[in-house]
Amino acid sequence: MSAPGHDHPKIVVLDFGSQVSQLIARRLREVQVFSEMRPYTAWREVVDDPLVKGIVLSGGPSSVMESGSPQVGAEIWTAGKPILGICYGMQLMCHDLGGSMAPSANREYGHAEIDILDHDTIFAGQPERQPVWMSHGDRVDALPPGFTVLARTEHIPFAAAADPSRRFYGVQFHPEVAHTAHGLEMIESFARQVCNVEDRWTAAAFVEEAVTAIRDQVGDQRVLCAVSGGVDSTVMATLVDRAIGDRLHSVYVDNGVMREGESEQVERDLNSFLQHPIQRVDAGDVFLTRLAGVEEPEKKRKIIGNSFIEVFTEATRDQGPFGFLAQGTLYPDRIESVSIHGPSSVIKTHHNVGGLPAELGFELVEPLRDLFKDEVRRVGRELGIPEPLLARHPFPGPGLAVRILGEVNADRVSLLQRADHIFIEELRLNGQYDAIWQAGAILLPVRSVGVMGDQRTYENAVALRAVTSLDGMTADWARIPTEILARISNRIINEVPGVNRVVYDISSKPPSTIEWE
Repeated sequence: MSAPGHDHPKIVVLDFGSQVSQLIARRLREVQVFSEMRPYTAWREVVDDPLVKGIVLSGGPSSVMESGSPQVGAEIWTAGKPILGICYGMQLMCHDLGGSMAPSANREYGHAEIDILDHDTIFAGQPERQPVWMSHGDRVDALPPGFTVLARTEHIPFAAAADPSRRFYGVQFHPEVAHTAHGLEMIESFARQVCNVEDRWTAAAFVEEAVTAIRDQVGDQRVLCAVSGGVDSTVMATLVDRAIGDRLHSVYVDNGVMREGESEQVERDLNSFLQHPIQRVDAGDVFLTRLAGVEEPEKKRKIIGNSFIEVFTEATRDQGPFGFLAQGTLYPDRIESVSIHGPSSVIKTHHNVGGLPAELGFELVEPLRDLFKDEVRRVGRELGIPEPLLARHPFPGPGLAVRILGEVNADRVSLLQRADHIFIEELRLNGQYDAIWQAGAILLPVRSVGVMGDQRTYENAVALRAVTSLDGMTADWARIPTEILARISNRIINEVPGVNRVVYDISSKPPSTIEWE
C-alpha cells in the first residue's frame, strides 16, 4: 500500500459523476495499484503530476453532445499518459479526438454480452464472448483516426476500442462492477501492461512507511486521540501506538447510547494490545439529560456532537500538553462530499472525531486517510489486531440515539440495547454476521396491539435492519433466511419487556439510507 508521503506511482480516476466511480479506485487497489479519485476539473494537475502513471476517465450521467457537459483540456490527450475511458469517458475521448457520437437506437442498461474481436492488451487471455454491465444512452458512431475496434455487442459496433500507439483505451461498459465477469482483469491489464506500474501496494509496506511518517510528523510531542471501538479508530490508534508508544493518549467517551456491554468490551479489547491504557469517560448522564424531549434527528446529532466535544475537552484538560490529534479519517470520508460540480448536499450531520480539530486547534495525524474500509481491515490484520474487532459492523457516531426514533431516554435505550443484542447474537450464532455489512435494531415511535398470554397488549414495535454492501455508499437488504428471522422475532418479543411486534426492513440504499435517522 502507498505511504502517507504520497511518493508512489499511482493511477488517478477523474470523476465525471458516475455513481460507481469509487469502485474504479477500489478495483485498482484490489490489484495492489495505488489510486486516487479526483473531480474531472482537476485534470490539469493530474496531467502535470509525474507520479501519475495513468488516467481513468469515469462514466457519468451527461451526454458529450449536450452544451455544458463535463470536459477536459486538449493537453490531456498530448501529455503522453495512458488513458482508459469508461462509458462517458470513452465517449469524451472519441469525441475530442475526431470520432462521432450518436444517441443509441437501443439504449442498453444492465446485462449485455460482448464479442472480443481483438485480444489486445486489456483483453489478453479472456473468452471471446463474455458478460458485461452497460449503462448508456449514447454510443460512439465512428472511431477517431488511429483507433481500432476491440469488441462489439449486438447493438453497439464499438463496445471497446483502442489506439495502442498512444496507449488510449475505451470501453462502453463498466469493468469496475462485479457484473462484468472479467472487469478486474481488464483493469489490472491496463495498470500493469499499459501503464507499466510495477509497485505493489501491500499492507506490510503501508504499516512500515506509515509508522515512519507518523514519527517524522510528531517528533517528540504527545498525541491525543478519541477511540470508539470501531474498526477505523482501533486500527488508527494501534498504528499510532506502534509509532510512538506511551506518548499516545487514547480516550473513550461512553455517551450512554452505546450497545449493550459495548463500553466494557471496548475498554477490555483496547487495553489488551495498546501500550498505554485508554482513559474511559462515563458521561451517559450528561448526554441523556441533554437529549431529553428531543425528537428531531439533526438536533440529536448536534447535541451529541457538541456534548462530545465538551466532555472530551474537559476530560483531557489536565492530561496534556498535546501537539497533535489522531483521527481515523478514511479516503471515502475525504472524497464522499466532493461533487464534480461543487460540494455535495448534506444528507445528515455525522458525529465523529472530525469535529474536534476546529475546537481544539490541534494539527492532525491521519494515517488512514488514503485507505478504504477493506484496506483498513488488511492493515489491522498486519498489525495483529484480533479478527473479531476487525470484522465489527460499522456503528453510527451518535450510537443508538439515531436508532431510537423519537425521544431518547434511559428506558428506551435499555429496551433497544436488549433487542439489538439478541439480533446481533443470533446473526453470529447462525453464521450470518460476517456476510452482512451492517445490522441493528430500530425502536419505532409507534405502539401496536398484540395478544400475549390471552391478554391484549399495546406495546412497542422494533424494526430490524441488515444490509450487504462493499463500502456503504450503496447497499441492499440482506436476505436473512426466514427461519432465522422468525427465531430473532420470537426471542425479542419473549425476552424484551415492552415489545410485541418485530418487522424487517427490505429497503435498499438508495432510495433509503442504511440508518433510519
